[in-house]
Amino acid sequence: MIGALPLSAIPAADEALRPAIREFLQHAMPPLPPERRARSWMGFDAAFSRAMGEAGWLGLTLPKEHGGGGRGPFARYVVVEELLAAGAPVAAHWIGDRQSGPLIHRFGTDAQREFFLPRICRGEAFFCIGMSEPNTGSDLASVSTRAVRDGEGWRLNGAKIWTTNAQHAHYMIALVRTSGTAQDRHKGLSQLIIDLGLPGVKISPIRDLAGDAHFAEVVFEDVLLPAGALIGQEGAGWMQVNAELAYERSGPERVLSSAVLLDEWLRWLRHEAASEVEVAALGRLVAHLAVLRAMSVAVTGRLAAGESPAVEAALLKDLGTEFEQSIPALLTPLLAQPGRAVPHGLMRTLAYTAAMAPSFSLRGGTREILRGMIARGMGLR
Repeated sequence: MIGALPLSAIPAADEALRPAIREFLQHAMPPLPPERRARSWMGFDAAFSRAMGEAGWLGLTLPKEHGGGGRGPFARYVVVEELLAAGAPVAAHWIGDRQSGPLIHRFGTDAQREFFLPRICRGEAFFCIGMSEPNTGSDLASVSTRAVRDGEGWRLNGAKIWTTNAQHAHYMIALVRTSGTAQDRHKGLSQLIIDLGLPGVKISPIRDLAGDAHFAEVVFEDVLLPAGALIGQEGAGWMQVNAELAYERSGPERVLSSAVLLDEWLRWLRHEAASEVEVAALGRLVAHLAVLRAMSVAVTGRLAAGESPAVEAALLKDLGTEFEQSIPALLTPLLAQPGRAVPHGLMRTLAYTAAMAPSFSLRGGTREILRGMIARGMGLR
């Protein structure tokens, strides 16, 4: 059963990273209008990610012997907060730095660590996640993509969908079935590293309401993988993927997806005669954000202690995305009042964020799935 979530504080040594990352962003971040900065962890810029690697801002939680920073989760937390607040285009390195690298470090072989981790830390190897599949909705356990033994390696067939930036990534870490059938649910699942440049891999981008193509469908037709593609133990994929999802669901990006919109609105209000309704709305949002941030820092404290707070991360993700979605919903009627001269950049940022907001409660696990996890964790089902 889920217990109390003890509050944590970011250590002073990690807080001290803020001036340096802000200075880096002043010089390395390309000039972007607010509606482009609002994309942030969906904004792909390979050159920026390589600059992050060169400056030592990637792989902060990975060992120094593999090119990492040898620090804990709080160091990355501080850097991520600063990146998202600035609206930096971080999508290229995001998955590898957030979860693929730590997953390989925890469950991978020495050969996998030596090959992949330095490339992730240099911003040279970009990863995507292969979890969702066509026609299965949010039921992650009903995996039908299958890898069978072929000599010393694997032969892979199937498809993954809603795969963020697959068309730009070098590798995918996919949850696949290596034994049994979809009816076996959690049994017989394994994780494989897939080189997306191999023959038989077909990637089809999917355009969203905002006109971007962040997502893609990836089809595998008799893709031959080496024996070294397997991460961890065969059949242990469900346990491993849940450990991975704790990294995916617990970070500040689950609270700050609408941060650029909120910041642009606040910047405009500073030069306007804000109404009582606007002041009250701002106070409510800031108070809500403060509580969610405290929860996010607390979950990071559990990760720093070596735990896998999957249920707590699910709770944070559910509450955080609800907050993110509330921002454009609250601001739309306020900014649409007749006679108000709202800056075009602010309105474009609102339009983008409002168009993308429905996806906030889909990516990383739908609201219904997360609430089922939370209910089980609380002993309610």
